[in-house]
Amino acid sequence: MIKEFLYKVLCGFVIGISMFAPGFSGSVMSIIMGVYQDIIRIASNPFKDFKKNVLFCIPLGIGAIISAVLFVITFKFLFDTYEKATYLLFVGLIFGNLPIIFTEIKKYEFQKKYVIGGISSFVISLILCILAIGVVKESGADGITVALPMLGISGFITGASLLIPGLSVATVLLMLGVYSQLIYIGESLIHMNFTYLALFIVFVVCTIIGVVIASRGIKYIFEKFPGFANTVVFGFMIGSLIGILIHSLQISDANFNWLIGTIVLAAGIGVSLLFVRIGRVMNKEEQPQ
Repeated sequence: MIKEFLYKVLCGFVIGISMFAPGFSGSVMSIIMGVYQDIIRIASNPFKDFKKNVLFCIPLGIGAIISAVLFVITFKFLFDTYEKATYLLFVGLIFGNLPIIFTEIKKYEFQKKYVIGGISSFVISLILCILAIGVVKESGADGITVALPMLGISGFITGASLLIPGLSVATVLLMLGVYSQLIYIGESLIHMNFTYLALFIVFVVCTIIGVVIASRGIKYIFEKFPGFANTVVFGFMIGSLIGILIHSLQISDANFNWLIGTIVLAAGIGVSLLFVRIGRVMNKEEQPQ
């Protein structure tokens, strides 16, 4: 029981990172770690088995909060001091997940529409990733400039995109121009400055609404067209990986050398594969004998 609780905290931690790490999809990790279907089920009908749903979400929430706090605290240090290496870490994290999604695709009979879906998602993801990461340094903003309605709309879109495997929520936030604003709000709250608490609440509430509304459609697509859906996921992941890699190679970083870069890239792949392994072990243990 304790091991299961701690594992779900770990899942929440990884999902929380996806809110801040460009190119990193928490929904993909939730699939690999075996909690995605439960999240979709709860989001599509949160009041069915309400007590069970709450008990399931509590450790996920704890993990997500821990990762959010840690990432906000370390964000400026990582990108200001080791920006290039940080992006290579993201590349490794994504790359380590690709074989798992490809395995899912191979479970279903190939259809031509898979190619169309995969190529389309690849192009969209690559374009969004290149455009979004190009403005990542907006995170140095010194205050809140986004209007309340835009923050609410951004929250809704974030919630909808949160459940789409392969799509980076951080990338979406960058494109919407609210990424730096949320980092600033997060820093303020960590330092017990509640000036922007109302804005944060609006964003969170709208995100939850987006999750609930989008969950039914996403659940339907993955149940009725799993092969096509996973191909689209694969395209999103490849596009994000290439977009981040292109951007990382263009960065001029005085603190970077390729020994560090190679180590960080390998570490990203290793961490990703470790999560995959943990997820498989836990899922095997939870299956009825």
